[in-house]
Amino acid sequence: MGLIDEIRSCRLCEDRFAATATAHAPRPVAWFRPGARLLIVGQAPGARVHESGRPFTDPSGDRLRDWMGVDEATFYDRDRIAILPMAFCFPGYNDKGSDLPPPPVCARTWREKAMATLKDVEVTLLVGGYSQKWHLGTKNVTEAVRGWRDHAPARYPLPHPSWRNTAWLRKNPWFEAELLPDLRQTIKDVLR
Repeated sequence: MGLIDEIRSCRLCEDRFAATATAHAPRPVAWFRPGARLLIVGQAPGARVHESGRPFTDPSGDRLRDWMGVDEATFYDRDRIAILPMAFCFPGYNDKGSDLPPPPVCARTWREKAMATLKDVEVTLLVGGYSQKWHLGTKNVTEAVRGWRDHAPARYPLPHPSWRNTAWLRKNPWFEAELLPDLRQTIKDVLR
């Protein structure tokens, strides 16, 4: 059994997910192959991704693809782009309907093994606070994203592309004016 098959058969969080408001079973979404040159590190799959089995099959994915300047075919080409969230399963909702955080046991169990297979990655997109904390040691998303030049072109910290961050985007127009053009050019160069 290969690593992706091992991840897809993981049931470490079965009891944890059964106890959430969604009471769902684990469904790890592993979307990577050795040889990918671009890595997207997100938080964890949402409910729609849990259903579809494909990462970013939601409005957040539409926004992320727009930020990157890539079409769906390119985005889902595992030979070019790896998507490795901090947790492979939808963590569920709490009793108020908010997303639960990615269970740390997932990253502790799978992260190093998965990252070791991605030796050709040239650019990493760190989407949201959980990935930025793990990879950069930062605690504040705005500060991490504002300091993007300190990490580019190898790593780009990004806010989560959720609709919930639309107000953040309005307050930080430099993100679309400065970071995104640089990001798109870097991605174009890497995926040529």
